Amino acid sequence: MRRLVVVATGPRLYREFMLRQIGERYEVHLVIGRPVEWEAPYIASATVVPGMTTGGIVAAVREVVGRVAADGVMTWAEDHVVDAALAAAAVGLPGAGPDAARACRDKHATRAALAAHFADQQVTRSTHAAGQYGVPQPQSVLVGDVAEARAVADKFGYPVVVKPRAGVASQAVALVRDGDELADHFAPAHRLPAAGLPSADRFVLIEEYLTGPEVAVDCVVQDGRVTPVFVSHKEMGYAPYFEETGHWTNADDPLLGDPAIVAFLDQVHAAIGYSTGATHTEFKLTGEGPKLIEINGRLGGDLLSYLCHCASGVDPGLALAAVSCGDAPDLTRTRALCSGIRFAYPPWHETRIEEIAFSASELPPEADLAVPLVGPGEVVLLPHKDLMEGRVAFATATAAGREEVSAALDRSLAALRCAWSPA
Repeated sequence: MRRLVVVATGPRLYREFMLRQIGERYEVHLVIGRPVEWEAPYIASATVVPGMTTGGIVAAVREVVGRVAADGVMTWAEDHVVDAALAAAAVGLPGAGPDAARACRDKHATRAALAAHFADQQVTRSTHAAGQYGVPQPQSVLVGDVAEARAVADKFGYPVVVKPRAGVASQAVALVRDGDELADHFAPAHRLPAAGLPSADRFVLIEEYLTGPEVAVDCVVQDGRVTPVFVSHKEMGYAPYFEETGHWTNADDPLLGDPAIVAFLDQVHAAIGYSTGATHTEFKLTGEGPKLIEINGRLGGDLLSYLCHCASGVDPGLALAAVSCGDAPDLTRTRALCSGIRFAYPPWHETRIEEIAFSASELPPEADLAVPLVGPGEVVLLPHKDLMEGRVAFATATAAGREEVSAALDRSLAALRCAWSPA
């Protein structure tokens, strides 16, 4: 049995199924910032690193590898993609590479790497016109204050996107249509710095707004070879924010084999020099072709890997474990279905939860998970400038096609029974 070091686990609700799958096939040695809890049945040992500092994580991985001769190091935790890459490099095991991991964490570094990358193909006329050569992406400028932000927005033309340099889950990302809105949304984006970034006073990106549907592709990468695993399509809401209210994935999505998409993903990964691991690449399907929104150096969240398994039988977590140990991933599709997730939100900006539960008898047969995310006494806020966590429940469903999945998710959320009041 291969020995695998896993750095951090993330929220149990969203990641336990992957740790369970990996624990059945690998001897797992966990590096974690607290005493082991729900992870215990799936692991062989654990090292607690208080504060989960970079130095502590690298030292812990060195110790584990020296003690049990581990074959791989991996993480699916956004906060630790750089730590895991540094640790893997320190012990000579496969990994993304520290510079590539940093480029995934720092959205400005991503933009710079893509702009500097020249692919061995003709650069599109639209890319030339935008003054950005390399991998197609929106125009983007890193700014330090509102005056700079206004100047850039005036140059691009409204609307523009205000984005934190290193945020997650679309937190504090907003579409603004004039200078007053820009000033209003600048401060929340500036309040979300990430430790270890250069230019400590410059945390905000002003970006050109792209039109077209937004999709994401999760890939496994081995020695620079990029293999798309699944495509996820987003459902969005709560403008001017980019709240992801749901996702769906189809095992036979034509985008998986689309030559333009495959070439685009190869370019993105080559531009940042990503070597081995798993990525979640988000992009817009514009009239000029795919353009990158961002690339994350880990598998997607929101149970996307679970949806992939339900739809196709492929386990992205096991694929990541395999490439992390230098092995070929098993990406054999055993079914051809569609699977989706949808989140429920409260009716008021500030809502006090009194009771919340799903009526099991009203759930459709296509439903799988139906889970409240909050409990009595909690106060939930709808998405706004400083908060992107207004979800109160979610449901998943799997069926033959997109329309059936959407209908099942509608019925599932209609089965949510809540007693609540304005807070």
